[in-house]
Amino acid sequence: MSLLVVGTVAFDAIETPFGKTDKIVGGAATYAGLAASYFTNKINLVSVVGDDFPKETIKLFHEKNINTEGLQIKNGEKTFFWSGKYHNDMNTRDTLVTDLNVLSAFDPIVPDSAQDCEFLMLGNLMPQVQKSVIERLWKRPKLIVLDTMNFWMDVAWDSLHETLAMVDVLTINDAEARQLSGEYSLVKAAQKILKLGPKYLIIKKGEHGALLFDKNQVFFAPALPLEDVFDPTGAGDTFAGGFIGHLAATNDISFDNLKRAIIFGSAMASFCVEKFGTERLINLSQDEVNERVQEFIDLVQFDIVLV
Repeated sequence: MSLLVVGTVAFDAIETPFGKTDKIVGGAATYAGLAASYFTNKINLVSVVGDDFPKETIKLFHEKNINTEGLQIKNGEKTFFWSGKYHNDMNTRDTLVTDLNVLSAFDPIVPDSAQDCEFLMLGNLMPQVQKSVIERLWKRPKLIVLDTMNFWMDVAWDSLHETLAMVDVLTINDAEARQLSGEYSLVKAAQKILKLGPKYLIIKKGEHGALLFDKNQVFFAPALPLEDVFDPTGAGDTFAGGFIGHLAATNDISFDNLKRAIIFGSAMASFCVEKFGTERLINLSQDEVNERVQEFIDLVQFDIVLV
């Protein structure tokens, strides 16, 4: 089924305890689109870049069956740029530079070729921009997944609530869930957030896995213990791409299949953190993906007899 990914295509400069990069390609839509491409070959991308964005990356998108008709290229302007430095725990970071550039006036236009999307992934953007994408679609997708962050909770509270009422799945981290709900308990937080509109809530806990909630059920997926974590940048977006990519490929939005999608998303995120930027996501084989998913299965599968 057709998947539409809307979000940033950007440049990043990253420093972690394991090293640092110069300007490299990043952005929520980049990570999500690449991850989804391992599950479905009908992906449309809506974003904006400047004329400084490398043509070879656009060619890579095409090779991964990502349609870039909705990628606006602004002549004479620069691509969104973010620079950050991670602390030793790799869970916290300092933002060093944020240059919005073309993103400051981003008006997402969904081309006719993407209007038939059955699945929509809205990467972290201004809530009003996310809402405008939903309103511009000719028909409502079968499933809408939205990612957001604490910044929009601080500066766009009302707009965020309006947008949340229009989506099916919200993905946020544990700190954001507590801020959005005003509850410390993640179970209580989920109950409050689901009343805002989403049918499902995914709470990402980084190296501690992810939780999936609906109004009656909860599922927990662990994170895979890794020997080396070089760069967490984009891991959440990669998770979301793997998650919705599996759903689009199977065309099944039951809770049981959402649980499977969580595992596929977690597997893709575990690849992402092994190298800087998108490097690890570019040349994976299907065997590697399958083997990584099996590692997740083996991690939690066991037999037990109750006496």
